[in-house]
Amino acid sequence: MQHTQEAQLTQLPPPEPEALALSRQLLGQIRQAAGADGLLPFDRFMELALYAPGLGYYANGLETFGAAGDFITAPELSPLFGRCLARQTAEVLEAMGGGDVLEFGAGSGRLALDLLAELDRLGQLPRRYCILELSARLRAQQQALLGRQRPDLYPRLNWLERLPEGFCGVMLANEVVDAMPVSRFCLPPPTPAAAPMPPPLEQFVDLRRDAPQLCWRPLTSPGLAEPLTHLTRRYRLAAGYESEINLRAGAWLEALGQSLRRGLLLIIDYGYNGQEFYHPQRRQGSLICHYRHRAHDDPLLWPGLQDISANVDFSALAEAASAAGFDSQAFTSQAYFLLANGIQQLIEPADGPRRVVDLQAVKQLTLPNEMGERFKVLGLGKGLDRLPQGFALRSYAL
Repeated sequence: MQHTQEAQLTQLPPPEPEALALSRQLLGQIRQAAGADGLLPFDRFMELALYAPGLGYYANGLETFGAAGDFITAPELSPLFGRCLARQTAEVLEAMGGGDVLEFGAGSGRLALDLLAELDRLGQLPRRYCILELSARLRAQQQALLGRQRPDLYPRLNWLERLPEGFCGVMLANEVVDAMPVSRFCLPPPTPAAAPMPPPLEQFVDLRRDAPQLCWRPLTSPGLAEPLTHLTRRYRLAAGYESEINLRAGAWLEALGQSLRRGLLLIIDYGYNGQEFYHPQRRQGSLICHYRHRAHDDPLLWPGLQDISANVDFSALAEAASAAGFDSQAFTSQAYFLLANGIQQLIEPADGPRRVVDLQAVKQLTLPNEMGERFKVLGLGKGLDRLPQGFALRSYAL
C-alpha cells in the first residue's frame, strides 16, 4: 500500500481549523510514543489514532456516525436491522428462560433503542441491557438518546466498565472487530533470484520527518512471527504479498469466553473467511479509511479525524473462539441472517407511510452489491441446544 497523502489532500474536503489543531496535537502525542528511533509499529499508530484519550477518532468529541459524520452503519440506516437482531435475541432468551443483553461499542445508541423497542413488542425484554463503551462522548450520547426516547426502559440499562462474570444471554458486537488495531506485514521478493525467500517485514510509521511516512522493517511486535508463519504456509502467500493480521482479537475472545457462561455471541462485520481474506487478488490487504463519507487508502492523513479499519478474518475469529471455550459456531452473510429473522415481514404494508423507505433500506441491507454479502455474521454459542434461527437459511464455510 502506497502513501498517497498529496493526492488525498486534493480530493477530500479540508477539515475545520479547530479539527486540524486537534489532529496536530494527536500527532505530537504519536511522535512521543515512537521513542528515540522515531518508528512506531502500525498497530500502535492505529490504536492511538483511533483511541488516544481525548484526541483519538473515537474519543475526541467530533461527529463520526450518520450524515454529519464519516460513515453510516446498519443501525443508522434503518430500524429494521435492530428489529431483526431483536428477533434473534428473543429466540435465544426465550430458549434460555431469560437473560441479559450486552452490546459492545454501541455507537450513537440507535441499535440499543431499536432492539429494546422490538423486544418490548415481542414480550421478551432482557433483565438488563448492558453496554460496554470505551468512549465517554459516545456513552453520554447513548444515555441522552435512550433516556429521551424510552424513559420507561431506561432502568434496564447498565453501562459497564469491564466484562461481567457469569454472563447469561446475548452478546452483540456490530462493527467492533474491524476497528481493532491490526499489524501489517509484507513478504518481500527474493533478491537475487537464486536466494531463498527473505523473512517477512512489518509495517511501521516513520515519524522522523515533518510528514509521517509508512515503511517496512524486520518484525519486532511480540506474537507476530508465529501466526504470520502459519497463515503464510496455510494460504501459500507469494512474494510481494502484503496484508493485515489482528493480534488482539484472540485475547478479546478469550475474555468473552471467560465472561459468557451460557448464550450467544453475535459478531457482525465486513470481511471474509480466511481463504478469501488472503486471496491472491487481495495482495495489498484490506485496510480502508473513511472521511466525510469518502473511502481512501491513506491511514496517515489527519490522525484523529478519520476512521481506519480493516476487513475481518472470520476464520481466525472462529479458531480463536474454539480455543476460548465456545462450543458452537455458525457463519453466514448479513443478507441471509436478516432474511432468516423475517426482515421481509417487517416492511410496512402497501398503504404504510414508510413502505418506500423500508424497501430501500432492505435493498441496502441485503443486496449483494450493497451490504448483504460484504457484511457477515458469526454466531458463537455456549450451552445452546440448537442452531440460532438467523443461520437457518444458509451457513458458509469457515
